[in-house]
Amino acid sequence: MTTVRHAMTYFESSARRYRYVFRGSMFASFLNPILFLSAMGLGLGQLVDQQAGEAVIDTFSYVTYLAPGLMATTAMSTGASDSSWPVVAGLKWLKTYHGVLATPLTVGGLVLGHVAFVFTRVLFVSLVYGLVAVAFGALELPRALLAILPAGLTGLAFGAAVMGFSSYLDRDVGLANLFRFGITPMFLFSGAFFPITQLPEFIQPLAIATPLWHGVELTRAAGLGVSTSWHPVLHVLVLAAFTVIGLSVARRKMTMRLIS
Repeated sequence: MTTVRHAMTYFESSARRYRYVFRGSMFASFLNPILFLSAMGLGLGQLVDQQAGEAVIDTFSYVTYLAPGLMATTAMSTGASDSSWPVVAGLKWLKTYHGVLATPLTVGGLVLGHVAFVFTRVLFVSLVYGLVAVAFGALELPRALLAILPAGLTGLAFGAAVMGFSSYLDRDVGLANLFRFGITPMFLFSGAFFPITQLPEFIQPLAIATPLWHGVELTRAAGLGVSTSWHPVLHVLVLAAFTVIGLSVARRKMTMRLIS
């Protein structure tokens, strides 16, 4: 219970700091889906629809097929970004985490509070994305609202996992490599833009091994009412595993760096 109470305290502190950048964050949250759905959904999507007919994939137009996938990838990007540079800054560059631990808060409370705030941020961004998708006619409102939770679980998994990774770093080179060789390939090849069955067979297992594929599957199933490749519970368990492992690694490593 002490850890949960400390996590709530750190969550409140993060929310208070976030107030100063809320307006800019709101603007970016609306601009991102507008640009992506305009360029990829309506621009490229019209060309795809013209070539393949009105029903491109699973009887859906391309912009409709694309919208839940982009919601999941945006959740991934938000979770990863909020748990990468800010975490390294707190540990090494600005040492704000040292100041946090000068209070009664514990490392466990700090880690849990940070990830809880990231999860809340992802849910908000996913809500905005869903509303924009509804405005574009890509999703129906009830389905867009249903897709928020699986997108949030995707962002949670990445937020926790990237925090665990970032807890080992002192420089931003590792973060640049993470996004260059990890986040970007997952963004492109985890089923957001096309089914992974279109990939070469030897690459498909790599896509399945990524948490983003599981998040895309769940978000698309909720947003479009289609079935998932695996049982939904298995997809949730994979995301939960990344979350739990990430939290455990982050807590252990940050305890070593901040206290030991």
